[in-house]
Amino acid sequence: MTAYPQARLRIYFDAETMLGPGKADLLQGIQETGSIAAAGRRMGMSYKRAWTLVDTLNHYFRQPLVISSAGGKAGGGASLTPLGIEVLARYRRMQEATDRAVAEDVARLSELIAVQA
Repeated sequence: MTAYPQARLRIYFDAETMLGPGKADLLQGIQETGSIAAAGRRMGMSYKRAWTLVDTLNHYFRQPLVISSAGGKAGGGASLTPLGIEVLARYRRMQEATDRAVAEDVARLSELIAVQA
């Protein structure tokens, strides 16, 4: 369950490509499950959508962030490359720094919000 209010960090590389909480969560899910499909399911998205996001990130960086192997009897899988691990770690550090930087102001804004029925 998401706690509100919250700040959400998005890093825009250009007008159409960004790294935000969704893509970071997808990368983390791939790291934890070893599967693009399983990571997407955890987030309530289709395999096609998850693969599209991975493909976008893989083509935007100099090297792929995720490598995958085809399914079959042995089953497929996916994992983060060393660059994928670094990108995810750097995003999480920026996310934590952002949360710390805005915590006081977010708390004050919370005090100013009208009570919802």
